[in-house]
Parts: sequence; structure tokens; C-alpha cells
Amino acid sequence: QAQLVESGGGLVQPGGSLRLSCTASGSIFTFYTMGWYRQAPGKQREVVATITSGGSPNYADSVRGRFTISRDNAQNTVTVYLQMNSLKPEDTALYYCNGNPYPYTGSEYWGQGTQVTVSS
Repeated sequence: QAQLVESGGGLVQPGGSLRLSCTASGSIFTFYTMGWYRQAPGKQREVVATITSGGSPNYADSVRGRFTISRDNAQNTVTVYLQMNSLKPEDTALYYCNGNPYPYTGSEYWGQGTQVTVSS
């Protein structure tokens, strides 16, 4: 059964770093664009970064230069990483992993989310 499981969230001081991981179980994810989204309290979910099946990244303006997305494609599992540096309090949110089949047809998948809190 295809599923996404995130890990790596936590509490960090401003200026610190965290690395989030998303394990996507299922060979279909090899063809998927994978991404990280976040949702802060009282705000809409927003895209943070995405990476195509070929490894091309794209970033939200608010994180470009500070965050790096990468992926490791194995036979039946894709692992997606989000390296977050120079964290700011405004990065505090619940971070979700996403699998999107675009440009192919198929189901979209979401993880359960992992909390990132940036505070002194």
C-alpha cells in the first residue's frame, strides 16, 4: 500500500538547522513529483519545495537559499529530504510530505505531518 511517512521535526533555535525525511513506500513514487508543504496555525497550507522525478528542484521564495530538497530513488521506496538551514520563527509549522503524479494520472498522497518549531 502506497504511503508517506515523515520524520525529523522538532524544536530548534533561530538560526539552527533541521533535516526532514519522508519515506514514500511504493514503486509508483519513482515517477512522482515529491514535495514538502507546510501549514502554520491560522494559515493556509503552502508549498515549500518540490522535486521532480528527474531531480529538478523548485522552491518557495521564502525558503530559497536556506532550504534544500533532495530525493533518493530506490526500487520500491523513495526517500525525500528537506535540509533546512538558517531557520526563522516564521518557519514554524506542520510540515507535510506530498506525492503528486503530475504530469501522469493517478492519486495524490499526503503524509501525516511533522512539527517544526523555531523558538528561543
